[in-house]
Amino acid sequence: MGRSTARQPQRRPASGGAGPRSRARARRRRRRPVRAALAGVAFGAVLLGAGAAVAYWREGRPVVTDDQARDVADALDATEPPAAPGAASAPPSAAQSGSASASPSPSPSPEVSPSPSVIAVPATGPGTFITARADGTTVGTGSRVRRYKVLVEEGIDIRPSEAAAEISAVLADRRGWTRDGTNSFRLVSSGSYDFVVKIATPGTVDEICGAAGLLTRGEVNCSVGTDVVVNLKRWVLGSPEFDGPLGDYRALIVNHEVGHRIGHGHETCPGPGRPAPAMMQQIKGLKGCVANAWPYDRDGGYLGGPSVP
Repeated sequence: MGRSTARQPQRRPASGGAGPRSRARARRRRRRPVRAALAGVAFGAVLLGAGAAVAYWREGRPVVTDDQARDVADALDATEPPAAPGAASAPPSAAQSGSASASPSPSPSPEVSPSPSVIAVPATGPGTFITARADGTTVGTGSRVRRYKVLVEEGIDIRPSEAAAEISAVLADRRGWTRDGTNSFRLVSSGSYDFVVKIATPGTVDEICGAAGLLTRGEVNCSVGTDVVVNLKRWVLGSPEFDGPLGDYRALIVNHEVGHRIGHGHETCPGPGRPAPAMMQQIKGLKGCVANAWPYDRDGGYLGGPSVP
């Protein structure tokens, strides 16, 4: 009986180049860095195109841009009375960055006593909201249609329909963002949306903004992710730091935050006596400009100023 011989595996020659499979693997390895780089470019383009319109989340909470954090910090600083001479300096009340852990929110401000012409401002509410109904009307002729919702916290003396009508009127105004010829706005009550305006009690504002790491102390508005969170106290009483009527202050809230969402950053005063840009943090002082709530004048001229780094 003959002895069988085991078949020896064939060895590739030490020279002469790799086989077809090895070459394919090498090509895939070379593609990986290219694909990663292209993915990074695409992700960066999304962020650049969105500007301050943050619509993404990280670790279960909305990301906060530098502009949004500065808005809260500056607004909060402006609401604090100056320290008495010789008094110890209070710890800074800056907004925490979106990546930092949220500081515990202090107790909300006490209830504001109502008057015949002022809506009551409860310290806090249930944290649930009513969505304003929409008829699908679009304001503006721009090809980029921004869908938005208006929500009002339950239990407060503001009808969602009234709030939505006022916000829609601001967006439809010929001095507003539709004047750029690019953007138009549609109030919706369901489906997808680009941003949502929420009017909430001070305590609820603290909870929503605090979840994103912003400290509002029951005093100021904030913007996180797709939410523009308007403090009921500011909506009803305005801001003592804004030199203008209440209606203009509300328009400034809407125009400033929507401006961020369509890619505009902060601007500063273009010169003494000129209108302050809507993208200027006017609560920090007008720097010689005149208070103004609108991005455009009635003739369609942009009321801008130098960019703030």
